[in-house]
Formats: sequence, C-alpha cells, structure tokens
Amino acid sequence: MAKGDKINFSTPSGFPEFLPTEKRLELYLLDIIRRVFESYGFTPIETPAVERLEVLQAKGNQGDNIIYGIDPILPPNRQAERDKSGETGSEARALKFDQTVPLAAYIARHLNELTFPFARYQMDVVFRGERAKDGRFRQFRQCDIDVVARRELSLLYDAQMPAIITEIFEAINIGDFLIRINNRKVLTGFFKSVGITEDKIKSCISIVDNLEKIGETKVKQELEKEEVSGEQTQKIIDFIKIDGSVDEVLDKLKHLAQNLSETEQLSLGITELQTVIAGVRNLGVAENRFCIDLSIARGLDYYTGTVYETTLLGHEALGSICSGGRYEELVGVFLGEKMPGVGISIGLTRLISRLLKAGILSTLAATPAQVMVVNMQEDLMPTYLKVSQHLRQAGINVITNFDKRPLGKQFQLADKQGIQFCVIIGSEEAAAQKSSLKDLKTGEQVEVLLVDLAEEVKKRLG
Repeated sequence: MAKGDKINFSTPSGFPEFLPTEKRLELYLLDIIRRVFESYGFTPIETPAVERLEVLQAKGNQGDNIIYGIDPILPPNRQAERDKSGETGSEARALKFDQTVPLAAYIARHLNELTFPFARYQMDVVFRGERAKDGRFRQFRQCDIDVVARRELSLLYDAQMPAIITEIFEAINIGDFLIRINNRKVLTGFFKSVGITEDKIKSCISIVDNLEKIGETKVKQELEKEEVSGEQTQKIIDFIKIDGSVDEVLDKLKHLAQNLSETEQLSLGITELQTVIAGVRNLGVAENRFCIDLSIARGLDYYTGTVYETTLLGHEALGSICSGGRYEELVGVFLGEKMPGVGISIGLTRLISRLLKAGILSTLAATPAQVMVVNMQEDLMPTYLKVSQHLRQAGINVITNFDKRPLGKQFQLADKQGIQFCVIIGSEEAAAQKSSLKDLKTGEQVEVLLVDLAEEVKKRLG
C-alpha cells in the first residue's frame, strides 16, 4: 500500500461488531444461558478457534459448510520462510465452523481425563464462509450443550433438553414459544414401511425437512424427482401432517404402525418418543411449551434419534431459535467407537439480531454504571473518590466524573449513557457530610447523608 492511500476500515461483510448497548445485551443473555446450563451440571470447555483441516473434514464432517482456511501472510522481509512453514497436508489449518466437530476432537484428545457421560457447554465464536445477509453472519457465537457417553446414553438426557430450552427462554422473557420434537427413527421407519428404498431415505428426509420453507407443492415435486410414486408421496404428506395433542399424535402413530409392514424401526422410534415425552413431563415442562411435529427432521445426516426445533409463536418467520438432537457416530469418529450424544445449539448472534429487529428484545444501557458522582469543584475530588469507592463496596456500579464542566452537561452525559442517578456534593454538602441525589428519570432530587447514601441508592434501584 502506497503512502497516503486510504484504508477501508469498515468491518468485513458478515463479521458483526457490537456497540456497547448490544454487547451488554449479549453478556446479559450469556449469563442467563450459562446459569441454566450449569444448573443441570454442564461444565464449560473452550476449544481453539483453529483446528486441523483434516479434523474439520473427517468423514464428511464439513457437510455443506464453507470453511475458512488459515494461510500465514508473511511480511516482505520474511518471504523465504514460506516454504518452511509446513502449512500443507496434516498441518493445514482452518477456522472451526461449529462446536460439535471440535467437541469430537476434544474428547479424543482428552479421553482418559474425562468422566462419562460427559456434559459440557461451550459458548464460542465460529466461522462459516456463507453469503452474508440479514440475520446471517460469517462470524457468530453459538451456545451449545452436549452430553456424550461411551456405548449407551439414557433417553432421559434427551428429555432434559426441552426443560433446559424452556428455562432459558422463559428467563429471557421473549414471549410464547413452542419446542417441536420428533425422532428420526420414526421418519426413517415410516419411509421404509411405504417402500422408499434405503438409498433415497436421507434425501427424502431432507426434502420433508424443508416443508415450511418450500411448501407442500414443492415438496411433492422434489419427491417426484427422487422417483417416489404419487401414492407414496401422498402417504408421506399425510404422515407428516398428523397433528393433535402429544398423546393424540402418539396414539395415531401406534395405530398406524399396526397397519404397516416392516415397522421395526418405526416402532422403536415411537417407543423412544414416548420415553422422551414422559421425561419432559416429569421435568415439569408445561404442556403448551412442546409438541410432536412429524415434519421436523433436522437436515443434518448425523442425527439418528430425537430431534428438536424451537419456534417463537407469532414470529415463525424467524425460523428455529434453538435446535439439536441425538447422534450416534459423530463424536466417536476419531476413536472408532460408538459414542452416542445429544445436544442443542442457540445461535446467539443471529438470535439477538433478529429479536432486536422484531422489537422483541431491547438493548441495554451503554454503561453498567448506575450512579455518576458529578464534579462540582476540583478541590473536592478526594471526597468524590471516597464516596465512589464507598458505593462500589456496597455493590453499586459508579462512574466518577473527573472532568469539571457545567452541571447540566454532566447530567446530559449521565442520561445519554443510561445512568439513572447523579450524586451532587458541593462545599456545603461536603462540610455537612451530605449529598444531593438526583433521579434523572423522575427529576426528583433528595438530600441524603453520605453514610446513608449507598442504602438509599439501592432502595431506589429496587
């Protein structure tokens, strides 16, 4: 770059940058999510942003995701090192595109140091080279939990997931939501029972999973391309449209299974679904928070059992706000053993973006400070510092204004940052060990002894 050339300092497309008001909202939501995760015994881990490329691509792990490779950029005076960098083959590196593949590698690396079932949560940033658009990012934060076992994993872990989802979204208070539950064995078993060949089942499930996006007519057209007969297509459409209460859907499924052939896998899926639903109920999840939706498949091939999608009622266009499911082979891929797991993921960056745009969430104040100690005169700064520390020790967040300016300007500064209270101490107040406490929301101003100031602020903060 020539001297004097202008530098484009705008953020790269798809890489979000939060203002303080937005970042504070993200941290607030992360605290809620973390508290709920930990209340169920999940433990935190963090994996590197960079993994070996062969790890991310192992046995089809990449799926349809576009991976960002890492290629060192050497300064002009170090170009001779390029051939010695070893960034080829097994040393090629890339940014992680999700948390699940790195989890598999993490377990393989620390197998003898972990206790199973291993329940972990992770709230890291991931990277995908997809086309950036509204609500879609190339860098975003995911909040994931997974429970992984060796050989066998109780279905009650599957039942915990809707309870966790419910607690998180009720705590965030985003309105009514519905956790839609299904089982991939139910879908796979039904397709087998109506004569869909093994080699076409996965593609047919992917088509059905897009029902909400493309509509029934397009689903029929796509199934026809897979050489599914008109009669089979109608049976599939009728099947995924089965609705009613949870118990009604289960009864309809059991009745259907009695009248079909080759229903071993279908029956197993129904039994697993019953077990999960019973667990969800025993965990106290309200009936209006979950349902069985036979169109839910989760397009990813590695899901083998229970699957979940969560929809915000009245805002269905937002898509799933939390999803996941059970898998059998994914995590054990590097060890060559069966390691079943179940997990859910909240794409927090995308969720915040969409909820803010829809007016469902609001940003927080630009600062966590609740009080500003204003600067009336420079010689009283020792008093302002002592009062500020006294308030902080009482658990109150404080900004001390070190710059003397007109009082009205200081009030404006506090108000702009969302600070509710200003503490005013002039020479008379300092001599009497008093202060004036001004509430910028109501305009009320009261006189308070310095010794009582912290308690008065806490009382007014509620």
